[in-house]
Amino acid sequence: MPGFVEKPEPVEVPGLTHLHTGKVRDLYRNAAGELVMVASDRTSVYDWVLPTEIPDKGRILTQLSLWWFEQLTDLVPHHVLSTDVPAGAPADWAGRTLVCKSLDMVPVECVARGYLTGSGLAEYRQTRTVCGLALPEGLVDGSELPAPIFTPATKADVGDHDENVSYEEVARQVGPEVAAELRQTTLAVYGRARDIARERGVILADTKFEFGFDGERLTLADEVLTPDSSRFWPADLWQPGRAQPSFDKQFVRDWLTSPAADWDRTGTLPPPALPHEIVESTRAKYAEAYERLTGLPWT
Repeated sequence: MPGFVEKPEPVEVPGLTHLHTGKVRDLYRNAAGELVMVASDRTSVYDWVLPTEIPDKGRILTQLSLWWFEQLTDLVPHHVLSTDVPAGAPADWAGRTLVCKSLDMVPVECVARGYLTGSGLAEYRQTRTVCGLALPEGLVDGSELPAPIFTPATKADVGDHDENVSYEEVARQVGPEVAAELRQTTLAVYGRARDIARERGVILADTKFEFGFDGERLTLADEVLTPDSSRFWPADLWQPGRAQPSFDKQFVRDWLTSPAADWDRTGTLPPPALPHEIVESTRAKYAEAYERLTGLPWT
């Protein structure tokens, strides 16, 4: 089963308990019971966490998430308490560390789609539905949907696929009231972010959120609206009927599936290291996404 090509050893920091090493983030708990999330420069493609890192990726994801959290606070509270680096932590944790509330997490990936692509497109081609929601005939890769839709998924472990599920299945798992709040909040946040991105010449095709409860308050968690959790397309190049150019790790996917990589994504062997030019192109695309969306220079 795919997973890490080379799983890193967790960094030991006095006063922190290591909880989990994920595809991109390392999770710790401090003495106060708060969570400490550290975004690495790791990247994952086709269910593999690759052996080659993308410089600055962890900092870009963290800083972009912080920017988005601020744009959304009137819609939903978030889990970030501070960006202070814990005493004794490595210097390179600066800019990539979030100290967060410990939430009662909801075991659902809350996906919003405004455009048809990816797993939604694959399902639509078979059934004309996405997560049980009927869609019009004639849609193609990249088509804008009549209205954004909530298409939840189950959370998967490293190396496994998230599985799309129906709204009814979410209601069965978490209860109808929580399911309704998840759907309403997901679509509200997507709508706000879509409009902000559109003003900056970027299409937010789809995105996924994670939520937890802080007491009885639904709270936005994890990362938010980054190129790792979202599909961002340049609006001036949008052309339904084909795969869209995107601000993410598409350079990595394209290279790994090219003859140059000499790698079979359906096989059992791990993917090879990335060449320098692919690493640099991917880093530049992440930085461009940050700059376009925030209007701030990436340094």
